[in-house]
Amino acid sequence: MNQIEELNNNMVEIAENASRAVVSINSTIYSGNFGYGMTPVKGSGSGFLISQDGYILTNNHVIEGSETVDVLLNDGRKYQGQIAGTDPQTDVALVKIHGNDFPVMELGDSDNIRIGSIVLAIGNALGLPGGHTVSMGVISAKNRPMPWADFIFEGLLQTDAAINPGNSGGPLVDMTGKVIGINTAIIAQANGIGFSIPISTVKKELDDMIRTGKVNRNYIGISGIEINESVSERYGLISENGVMVARIDPYSPAYEAGIRPGDVITAFGGKNIRSMRDLIRAVSEMKGNTDVLFKRGGSKYRTTIEYKNKREKRITILDK
Repeated sequence: MNQIEELNNNMVEIAENASRAVVSINSTIYSGNFGYGMTPVKGSGSGFLISQDGYILTNNHVIEGSETVDVLLNDGRKYQGQIAGTDPQTDVALVKIHGNDFPVMELGDSDNIRIGSIVLAIGNALGLPGGHTVSMGVISAKNRPMPWADFIFEGLLQTDAAINPGNSGGPLVDMTGKVIGINTAIIAQANGIGFSIPISTVKKELDDMIRTGKVNRNYIGISGIEINESVSERYGLISENGVMVARIDPYSPAYEAGIRPGDVITAFGGKNIRSMRDLIRAVSEMKGNTDVLFKRGGSKYRTTIEYKNKREKRITILDK
């Protein structure tokens, strides 16, 4: 057997084994106008089993707002699924079906996957009958942002493996047969550009989702507006970069640290803040009391946000 035949056989075996744990998900949302009744709106996507007792990973947008979630296994068995956990911020969801001894997929390590590595995307492309669609490609890039998405996430895997509507929620599989990503999006105007959520990030969320149905994240209690030229002119700001605090929870760590609406956050935990994404990422990495630099009027300030929401405030004027 030559190397090409060996590679081909290996890929066929990986695709066959992985497909056993890939599922089709059909969701129904009821919508309508008063007096005209409710109309069912159906959607479809993919997912994959990660435990023998029926936990399935998929995309949040596949099941969001659904009244019913129907799960079809590769062997033809049908189940009524229950939404067990959601994380809209990273577009990840967990669905549960009742049963035992389901085929499962092993979760790999997306942190160490290399650009150029061969991958397979598996899923219910376009909701076509006759089994799952398998497409091959490579990891084209890592740590990609998706600024146009409804969810806020960076660090996505980019692949040229074909990802089509219906593939959402399906696995991206490496050449060891392990899941390295959840297929989530494509760029409609381009060919060969798809994105997957790194499985190493998802693994960090799983315990929270199984235990509480959601992901517990660091919280400072503000909503903000990215500073640009038009925002600076509108609000009469001196700052050219940063995030202006638009609203703040009066019981939040940020409020207790002395931050108020109109303040412009320029650094968080030693990292420069130029966008809301910068701030969200910095807050997510917060592991203890954290120094924050912000501007108020013509002055610069430093304060410390307490990780455990303590009420002590420490603000120091740096200059005027």
